[in-house]
Amino acid sequence: MEAYLLNLGVLVSIYAILAVTLNFIMGYAGIFSLAHAVFFGVGAYVGAQVGMHFTASFFVTIPAAMAASAVLSLMLALPALRVRGEYFIAASLGLQMLAVTVFSEWKGMTGGIGGLIGIPAVRMFGEDIYRPAAFFPLAAAVAILVLIVTRLLVRSSLGRSLTAIRDSESAAESFGKNVALIKTISVVVSAALAAVAGVLYANYLSFINVESFTLDTSVLVMAMVIIGGTGTALGPIVGAALLLLLPGLLSYLWFLPQTQIGAIQQIIYGLGMAVLMIFRPGGLVGRSGARARTRKTEGAK
Repeated sequence: MEAYLLNLGVLVSIYAILAVTLNFIMGYAGIFSLAHAVFFGVGAYVGAQVGMHFTASFFVTIPAAMAASAVLSLMLALPALRVRGEYFIAASLGLQMLAVTVFSEWKGMTGGIGGLIGIPAVRMFGEDIYRPAAFFPLAAAVAILVLIVTRLLVRSSLGRSLTAIRDSESAAESFGKNVALIKTISVVVSAALAAVAGVLYANYLSFINVESFTLDTSVLVMAMVIIGGTGTALGPIVGAALLLLLPGLLSYLWFLPQTQIGAIQQIIYGLGMAVLMIFRPGGLVGRSGARARTRKTEGAK
C-alpha cells in the first residue's frame, strides 16, 4: 500500500507540473493549447537521450530538455500568436497530431512505437534516485519550485501584462503592449517548464513511448486545469490529484466492469466538466461565476 501511495504521489507531482504550466498560459494569458503533451514528450525524449548517451545528471538533462521544448514552442508561437486565440488552438492541435507521428516514426530518437527502455535513474550529487520513497520528495520539491516560479511570474510585470491581454487584447495594444511578444514569451516559458515534468517522468519509469504524449494527455491536462480552477494557484494541483485518484477509486467499485473503467472514466471527466461549466465555471478552487459577478457589482457601487 505504501509503494502504491508513493507511486501515486510521484505521478500527481508530475502531472501537477503539467497542469500548473498549462494554467500559466490558459488562466493568466487566455491562451488555450492542445499541444501541452508535445512539450511533455519532448522533455521526456530529450532527457532520456541525454541520460542514456551523455550523463544522467539532473542538472544537465533538465536544461537540455527545457531548451529543446522552448525552441519548439517558439516555432509554434511566432506565427500562430500573431493572430487571435482560435487560430492558436488550431495550430496547437496540428502540432499535437504532427508530434505523435514524429514520436512514432523517428526511431533513432524516440524508439518508435516500441519506445525507449533502460532510461537511467536521476543522478544528483553522485547518487541515483529511483526508489519511490526517494523519488517522491524530489518530484514534489520540483513541483513546488515550478509553482513558485509561475507565481512569481504572474506577480511580475509580465504577469500583469498577460492578465491585461487576457481581459482585452485590443486595450492592451492601445496602451503600447507588444501583445505578440508577451504571448510568445509566456508560451515559451510554459513549454520549457512542462519539459521538466517529461524528464521526471522518463527517469522515474525508465521507459517511455508515444502513448504517453498523445492528444488524450493534452486533453487530460486541460481538464485538470478547468476542473481545479483556471487562473488559481492551487486549482491545477487539486485537479491533477482528483483526476489521477479517480481511476484507482473506480477500480474499487465492484459493480463496474473492469474492462470498461477507461470508458467510464472518460464519461465522468466529460460530465464533471459540463457540470462545472454550468454551476461553478471558476472550477473547484476558483470562485463561482455568480459570486465573482456579485463582488464586482459591489465593488462598482
